[in-house]
Amino acid sequence: MKIKQGFAKRNIAGSEIVVPVGEAALQFNGMITLNESGAFFWDCLKEDTTKDEIVKKVVEVYDVTPEKAGEDVDKFTAMLRNNGLLDE
Repeated sequence: MKIKQGFAKRNIAGSEIVVPVGEAALQFNGMITLNESGAFFWDCLKEDTTKDEIVKKVVEVYDVTPEKAGEDVDKFTAMLRNNGLLDE
């Protein structure tokens, strides 16, 4: 899974914001604000990856159990799926 083409993460006034670019801007009307962990997950999903690979990276960087990391990755990818931002 990975982020669909046409979406970019930008730092605007200290906040991480996802905005549509190009053709995606015609279909996705809005933007998404990411917290620190959301921005980390987004960066992991720039290239094709798996949930297990993301969980491994999260556990290496943050003080969190693999179970909690997995739950957080599931929530984030569900949000992306619901908004049409995830290629699987």
